[in-house]
Amino acid sequence: MNIKVVVVGKLKEKYLKQGIAEYAKRLSKFCKFEIVEVNDEKAPEKLSAAEMEQVKIVEGSRILDKIRDKEYMFVLAIEGKERSSEEFSTELSKLATYGKSDITFVIGGSLGVSKDVMSRANAEISFGRFTLPHQLMRLVLTEQIYRAFMINIGSPYHK
Repeated sequence: MNIKVVVVGKLKEKYLKQGIAEYAKRLSKFCKFEIVEVNDEKAPEKLSAAEMEQVKIVEGSRILDKIRDKEYMFVLAIEGKERSSEEFSTELSKLATYGKSDITFVIGGSLGVSKDVMSRANAEISFGRFTLPHQLMRLVLTEQIYRAFMINIGSPYHK
């Protein structure tokens, strides 16, 4: 299985990089795991609705350039479907069983993702209604992917 996480922006926080690196190392036993960063679009603090949409379009184009047709794509979105860790684990297992072994997760920038990215998505996933920094979501998502594999092998990691 190949799992890719496409994210907008660079990760600067050392503690987040360390956590992600630890889970990525653990994931190497189960899949090929990679994180692909695309540049965020520089924008002033106060934007009109049209300017915000333009930023999302530019970032969305960069995201979509990193995704191949055969990849099953999840977009992380507050309005997406919430899943338990067990449901997520089952979903990943079923995707692999039915030939969807190239799975991509997209974490947009601070303004979200474009309509083009949303329409390309096979599924939307939500980690709840909290707003979390997208840098932190990289760590949370990576841990949950690892947890999914551990659930599927019956490991006591998930309790």
